[in-house]
Amino acid sequence: MTESIDKSKRKQFGNRFLENDDDVFKHNAWDNVEWNEAQEIEALSQVCAHVKTKMPSEKAADLEDNADEYWDKFYSVHQEKFFKNRCWLFTEFPEITSLKNEKPSFILEVGCGVGNSVYPILAHCVDSNVHVYCCDFSSNAIKILKENSEYNDEHCTAFVCDVTSDEWNPPFALESLDVILLVFVLSALQPEKLKHVVGQFYKYLKPGGMVLFRDYGRYDMAQLRFKEGRCISENYYSRGDGTLVHFFTQDDVQQLFLGAGFEQVQNIVDRRMQVNRGKQLKMYRVWIQCKYKKPIL
Repeated sequence: MTESIDKSKRKQFGNRFLENDDDVFKHNAWDNVEWNEAQEIEALSQVCAHVKTKMPSEKAADLEDNADEYWDKFYSVHQEKFFKNRCWLFTEFPEITSLKNEKPSFILEVGCGVGNSVYPILAHCVDSNVHVYCCDFSSNAIKILKENSEYNDEHCTAFVCDVTSDEWNPPFALESLDVILLVFVLSALQPEKLKHVVGQFYKYLKPGGMVLFRDYGRYDMAQLRFKEGRCISENYYSRGDGTLVHFFTQDDVQQLFLGAGFEQVQNIVDRRMQVNRGKQLKMYRVWIQCKYKKPIL
């Protein structure tokens, strides 16, 4: 099982560079593609236009108050078929692999969905002392995750949790986690609640424990495609299905985690140009990838 995962891993980002514009459609994606000034100006113009056509505050409040219901509907429709398994995790976050030793280790994935990170981790850490905790505020997602034939409660504990709530009441103790994994999850939360959430991460991580973060960056293609009336506030939107998404800068993430007491290990922008060779389309993706460590005092 581990061997098959190793074969399917993509290379760490930043390895394929577009040096000649004539070659753009020779591959499906290019790394570290810098924008020119005209692109930056156009992106800023689009985002400013979004803010001028914000959705009514009453509608935004409903979406935020019932966020779990919209994600429940999402998973009722798509089940386990929407997202692909994230076998790239072990390339970008080798800290997960380093947990495979004789000492018991504990991972928490927040916003686990139906297990697209959980099951690759369990397969990769088979026959080890790694235990994976995973939570989502969609009860449908947790139900689908547990119905997977690979679910084994000896190595995995899945539970419903709204991490924005004042108290979590999780199945693990304070300062007990080695790794907290955050993959496209903080972007789904209300921006004003993120400070509290990151503070909770700090409480439950062991000294020396790591937060591994990957999420949407400012001016990502997904942000620029939003239409009028979908913007809730600056860089914060509702998709057509009612789920929410926020787009980060490096500074946004840095301020959140350093403000909570973490040490910064990594904070980088993954700029990628994906191409549709059939339609001759260029699509610009922007993701933020970070690692933060709880200091050993």
